Amino acid sequence: MADKFQSIKGFYDILPGQTALWQRLEDTARKVLSQYGYRNIRLPIVEPTGLFVRGVGEHTDIVEKEMYAWEDKLNGDKLTLRPEGTAGCVRAVIEHSLTYNGPQRLWYMGPMFRHENVQKGRQRQFHQVGAEAFGYDGPDVDAEQMIMLARLWRELGIADVELQINTIGDADERAAYRQQLISYFEQHTDLLDEDAKRRLHTNPLRLLDSKNPRMQAVIEAAPKLFDTLGDESRQHYDKLCALLDDAGVAYRLNTRLVRGLDYYNRTVFEWVTTRLGAQGTIAGGGRYDTLVETLGGKPTPACGFGMGMERVFLLMQEYEVTASDAPQIYFVNAGDGTERLAAKLAETLRDNGLTVNVHAGGGSFKSQMKKADGSGARYALILGENELAAGHVVVKDLREGGEQRVVTYSDLPDFLGR
Repeated sequence: MADKFQSIKGFYDILPGQTALWQRLEDTARKVLSQYGYRNIRLPIVEPTGLFVRGVGEHTDIVEKEMYAWEDKLNGDKLTLRPEGTAGCVRAVIEHSLTYNGPQRLWYMGPMFRHENVQKGRQRQFHQVGAEAFGYDGPDVDAEQMIMLARLWRELGIADVELQINTIGDADERAAYRQQLISYFEQHTDLLDEDAKRRLHTNPLRLLDSKNPRMQAVIEAAPKLFDTLGDESRQHYDKLCALLDDAGVAYRLNTRLVRGLDYYNRTVFEWVTTRLGAQGTIAGGGRYDTLVETLGGKPTPACGFGMGMERVFLLMQEYEVTASDAPQIYFVNAGDGTERLAAKLAETLRDNGLTVNVHAGGGSFKSQMKKADGSGARYALILGENELAAGHVVVKDLREGGEQRVVTYSDLPDFLGR
């Protein structure tokens, strides 16, 4: 026998038993995003490697260790499977001059790719919903995106998630703070792990995000960026908090929250849960007012977030959120002439908006009824030789007491559409 192929580690199949709940997640996200005026943009999954090196940051984990990047052997282009969505969305906004006539609210959905250690809630191909708002410089759009996600959790039936926020100031404030951090941690290098030592002079803010238990005390005693902010950054943060308070969205200031990408400034935020172990962040984002200019566009303030769909899906399962893609009707037939009529009647029912599974492959009525019940359908429609001769169908309610009714062909759409 030939060898069987299996999916690549970290790349997985979403099977029919799971897709109904995935579709509920996708449909709810589309609905909530549209309620806030965000419009869909569909982006390629392959982008120039330089887009992420310049946009995400040369010394980030994503660029240094996680990207699926290669050189196209046909033309020598350096390409990368997108590891996140913001840089590609910014590239599209610049390329197509989308902000020429004013600000834009955009959203996207689809797979991202990072070569990470595979574990629950962390895959190498994963899916995100992302939202980006371009041309808005006030904290109102920052708050809007957090409030929008709070609504999404309610719509999905998810609770026990916490909003954590921080402000990391503007570039000049962060540069001054960066030197403070380097000076501080240089005095405690004996307490740093190898990863922290490597980052100390390239991306020292990421040390604050370390989960290494040995480093927690020295991190807790480190200088706080929040204490070094200028008036504009503080006012932006204070107004953000007031807007969240007005909306009744609870939050917690986490001064160690810096996010892992270089392009953020001022507002950063994460929605986190304790129900998924180490992979507790289900959505995160913030403001990135300099990224459009960094990638070749005109200065444009912006704010956005990414939501990890696999993690939200796991939370929905934790809360026993359900969804079904079962047909409404399962058509049982005796074959021959009844099979052709069943197919014709099924088309009429579909024209009336009903979902119908017509039995195929023959078999006894008993075996067909067993499959009808197993399909999850509400009704079984039974069409045998007697029914064919009489011009009617037997309708059996498979879910509520097994009641049976005789219904003429012409009355079927009205009867089933009740």
